[in-house]
Amino acid sequence: MTSFTDDFDRADSSDLGDGWVEVSGDWSIVSSQLSPGSAGGTIILRASGAMASDDNYAQVTIAATVAASQGVWCRGNNNISSGYLWRNDGSTWNLFSVVGGSFSVIGTYVAAAVPGDVAKVQAVGSTIKGFVNGVERVSVTDTFVATGTSVGIRSESTGALRYDAFTGADVSAAVTLGVASSVETAQPLTATKTAALGTAMETDGAQPLVGAKTVTLATAVEQDTAQALGGAKTATLGVAAATEAAQPLTGFVTATLGTATAVETALPLTGSKTATLGTAVEVDTARPLTAQSTTVPSPERTFRIPAERRRRTVSAEHRTLTVTAEARTYTIQR
Repeated sequence: MTSFTDDFDRADSSDLGDGWVEVSGDWSIVSSQLSPGSAGGTIILRASGAMASDDNYAQVTIAATVAASQGVWCRGNNNISSGYLWRNDGSTWNLFSVVGGSFSVIGTYVAAAVPGDVAKVQAVGSTIKGFVNGVERVSVTDTFVATGTSVGIRSESTGALRYDAFTGADVSAAVTLGVASSVETAQPLTATKTAALGTAMETDGAQPLVGAKTVTLATAVEQDTAQALGGAKTATLGVAAATEAAQPLTGFVTATLGTATAVETALPLTGSKTATLGTAVEVDTARPLTAQSTTVPSPERTFRIPAERRRRTVSAEHRTLTVTAEARTYTIQR
C-alpha cells in the first residue's frame, strides 16, 4: 500500500522537489502553499511516485480561490489524459471520466468552492466518488477507466489560487468474512460480587476560601445589537374565578414635616411672553370731549308781585355748563 503527502511548508521556490512531476505549466511554492502561477490556461501536476494499485484516491485543500477551474485526479496515467477528475468551475463540482483526453460528466454537486474546502476523488473498482470536506457528494458506477496509478492536481493558471496539504494513497480492499464455523453461547452472569472497604487511612478537611479572586476581563471582541421586536404577542385571559371589592379608606395619616434643609430662590422671568388676542365681539368708541358748552342767555323775565302792584324785572341770565372729562372702562370679551 502506497501513500504520498505534501504540506508545501517550505521556502518559496519554483522547484517543487523530487516528489512532483510538472506535466504542464509552471508551479511554485509561495508562502508555504502551492501556486499554479498566473500564465493562464489549464496546467497539470502529478505525484512522481505511482500508487501500488488501481484503487486509489487524491485529496487537496483549497487554500485560496476564485471562480476558476480546479480539481484533483485519481486513477490517472502518466500525463493524466485518462482517469477520474473531481473539479469545481466556480459554481459546481463535476465528476469527470477522462478517456483519451475526452471529458465526460458522470456526476454533479452544485456548490461553489470556498477557501478551506477539502476536495477528494476516489476510485475503487467501478465505484467512483467525489467528496467535499469529508462528506460524500457524488457516488456513481463507471467502468470506462479501469486502470491507473497516477494522482495529481489540475488547475487554471490563476494568481489568486492556492493549494495546501495534498494526499494521494491506495484504498485498501474490503475483506469478506467467511461463515462462522462454530457458535458459542455467552454464559449469563449470576449473583453479584462485593468487596469490603477497608478503613480510611487518612482524612483531609476542605480548606475554607479566604479573600476574593478577581480577574481582569479583556476587551470584548464582538458586540451584538439586540434585534427589534416585530409583531405583537397576545394571550387570551380566562374568566375571573373570584371578585374582590376594594376596601374604602378610613381616617387619615398625618406626618410632621421636618425643617427644610435647602432653600431655592425662584429664578426671575426673563424676556416677555406674548399672546395673540382673538377678534373683539363688541367695540365701543369713546366720544371725544368738545369745547365747553355755553348756554344761550335766557330772555328777560318779569315777575308780578301781587298786592303790591309791583313788577320786578330780572335781567337775562348767563349760565355756563362745564362738563369735565369722564373716565370710562371697557371690558372686551373673547
